[in-house]
Amino acid sequence: MMRIIPLCLVLLICVACKTKQDTTIPNIIIINVDDMGWKDVGFMGSEYYETPNIDYLSSLGMVFTNGYASASNCAPSRANLMTGQWAPRHGVYTVSPSTRGKSEDRKIIPTKNTHTLSPKHHILPEVLNENGYVTCHAGKWHLSDNPLEYGFDVNIAGGHNGLPKSYYPPYKNVKIEKGNSQYLTDLVMENALKFVDTVQKPFYLNYSPYAVHVPIMAIDSIVPKYEKKSPWKGQGNPQYASMVDNLDRNIGLLINKLKERNLFDNTLIVFTSDNGGLYGITKQKPLRAGKGSYYEGGIREPFFFVLKDKIKANTKSEIPITNLDIFPTVLKYAGVDASALQLDGNNLAPVLEEDVQVFERPLFWHFPVYLEAYNVNDNENRDPLFRTRPGSVVRKGYWKLHYYFEDKGVELYNLSEDIGERNNLAEVNPEKATELLTLLKQWWKDTNAPIPKTENPEYINKIE
Repeated sequence: MMRIIPLCLVLLICVACKTKQDTTIPNIIIINVDDMGWKDVGFMGSEYYETPNIDYLSSLGMVFTNGYASASNCAPSRANLMTGQWAPRHGVYTVSPSTRGKSEDRKIIPTKNTHTLSPKHHILPEVLNENGYVTCHAGKWHLSDNPLEYGFDVNIAGGHNGLPKSYYPPYKNVKIEKGNSQYLTDLVMENALKFVDTVQKPFYLNYSPYAVHVPIMAIDSIVPKYEKKSPWKGQGNPQYASMVDNLDRNIGLLINKLKERNLFDNTLIVFTSDNGGLYGITKQKPLRAGKGSYYEGGIREPFFFVLKDKIKANTKSEIPITNLDIFPTVLKYAGVDASALQLDGNNLAPVLEEDVQVFERPLFWHFPVYLEAYNVNDNENRDPLFRTRPGSVVRKGYWKLHYYFEDKGVELYNLSEDIGERNNLAEVNPEKATELLTLLKQWWKDTNAPIPKTENPEYINKIE
């Protein structure tokens, strides 16, 4: 049974602390929104959703226009962020099981998925906790039954569930202390603010709201504003927009609380999303597809870092990054030696502080499992049956290659000219395709990535 530490006991955690925070190292807040797409915020160009608080926060630091999640759905993306490692190192590839869709449509046997992140991994909250930080998880966890067993001192509403059965009470599968708020997003923030208001030591807050994941449950007082607005490039769902708007309001409350306690200037804030927006609810044009796909719409995210006097305000970078880079970057600013850890991301401090302009390295994604398609395809997926079939992806520079294990299919795109991934250049540029495929195959060896090859005896050929 899950054990949740009452927030009033946070003071006991800090009973031996100084009355003022140590300002030599920053507080850490990671805002990891659920299912928020690349253009679901104003600062990335949306003319439908209104996110003034998030937009304000983004203006205080560096925005990455080529920011990625390291997986296209919830559990593997979160496992990658927390471990700082690619999926082959921990085995969380999808939301269980890996046998998604109909067996008769799956040509090969997918790799077995890991449902619970192994405690053997030395994850971010544990490292920070060992180095003097009080740690709090608030919202969706999704990696085990209890985040308190993974380095967090405080758990607000986190469990193995990937979504709430309801945003209104009773929340059913979400365990959370009652407060003044009713809507789940508001209640999670209410309790998170209590943590920020009481903690005295340097702290790490993993703010990971269940919003804006389904079920789409509107805030009725906000909906009329969006019903009056014209849809914009596939964005036009007033109910979903009310959830985005309300999340933004809550982030504004967090900003105000940090300023009230004179903590804002000494807090490193990272903002991102765990995967792309849910296609059919929100679109990210010109990006192709959405959550669950390894086309850009499934993995490219709103992404920025803020830390006063370290990261210059109103700056942008086109350097491709992923959420794997958060772990080593956080440790750098926390003053923690990461040399003994096996981290697959990179410390972004030289980029954030504009010491370097070029940061050349390949990015990899590995998905040796199946994920069925949405009911509506709209020519966004490779075929109408699956959002993603087993395969791997590599991006190097502007070039991006998709490789599929069922048929050894290859797709090659130049994102500088074709961000929508519509023009497959694999046949007209075989040299580049070979270069990236060679890079990918070496990465498979380096990470011992499982490559599914066994044919499924129940498969019935419907596509070829």
